[in-house]
Amino acid sequence: MKRLRLCHFNFQSQTKKRILSAFFKKKMRNRISSSSSFQDICFFFWLGLAAFEVEHSSTINDDADKIRSQFLHLLRTRRSPRVPLTVEPAKPVLHPFFQEVPIPTFSEAMESCPKAPIKNLKERLQGENLYLHTEAGEQGQLPVLILSLKDSSQKRRPAVVFLHSTNKNKEWLRSLLEAYASREYIAIAIDSRYHGERAHNLTTYRDALVSSWKKGDTMPFLFDTGFQWAIDHDKWQARVDSIRAVFEEARIDLGKSAIDKEVVKKVWDRIAPGLASRFDSPYSIPAIAPRPLLILNGADDPRCPIDGIKNPTKRARKAYGKAHSSNNFKVMDGLVGDNYSESTYFSSCNGSLAHRTTWNRPPNDTVNGERSK
Repeated sequence: MKRLRLCHFNFQSQTKKRILSAFFKKKMRNRISSSSSFQDICFFFWLGLAAFEVEHSSTINDDADKIRSQFLHLLRTRRSPRVPLTVEPAKPVLHPFFQEVPIPTFSEAMESCPKAPIKNLKERLQGENLYLHTEAGEQGQLPVLILSLKDSSQKRRPAVVFLHSTNKNKEWLRSLLEAYASREYIAIAIDSRYHGERAHNLTTYRDALVSSWKKGDTMPFLFDTGFQWAIDHDKWQARVDSIRAVFEEARIDLGKSAIDKEVVKKVWDRIAPGLASRFDSPYSIPAIAPRPLLILNGADDPRCPIDGIKNPTKRARKAYGKAHSSNNFKVMDGLVGDNYSESTYFSSCNGSLAHRTTWNRPPNDTVNGERSK
């Protein structure tokens, strides 16, 4: 469960998160709505989702500063040179590209996200496609899809950004975007690196992972799980199986007859240095303090086992306590499973987000039929 900022969601073996640099906050303020001026941007990341609120604080300890600085430095060594941020209008994607066969056509999890009771909702929504250019090369072009309600009475609305799961694309998340847009949020989805409009064939993501192992020239994998915990407790198989090609390549190069924890550790260290050590969740999560952080973890997610959040949570509570911001940290674990339906899960997510964005929460937003407090 690696994460950044406000919220991170782990859900049914689909959990991903990206670091999007400060340009996104700045640009989305200007682009999303001519009538709005965002103070914060909240990110939800799906694949597990993730969500985050950017709100800087002067009470950041040296260790947190150091880990963030080191991580950004590492990230830039695996990226093309940065370029001045530009925004380019784009056309809607009529035939979204998936890197799996058969192509998925329906997700109960997506469709279960409750929408506000608005008549002719689809006709009330407006969409915008654009590209953000942040670095040289084709992966430096970030495809963005934005949905919002037309003629909203809310002049200031929070943004929620979703990230899709492995091998899918931003269009796959449209049902989620519609649900949050119906509640007067600005709902945004992006294509992860080597996915969607940033992919060209069925093996684009797999090839990038193998290239990272072979050459150390890119970092396509996302920090979203307690990786060292998974290795130590022999719970790495589900994550490995989701991107097995790179581990098979490493197994052969290392002269192994089967993928084992040594192979797994070496792959993580190569394609994402620090993933299972200094940037792992026990260190990266506390570094978020004192910013608002909500963690939700599914009860039966093999890629993000619930026991894996215990140590990161303990350390995070301590960090938030030292920052005198304990109320900014919340954990909801054991979700979905036997005690939660998917609809309840998403209602919980929406309610928690609304609670943490009271500065501009839509006044008519309701959760489970009740007004969010």
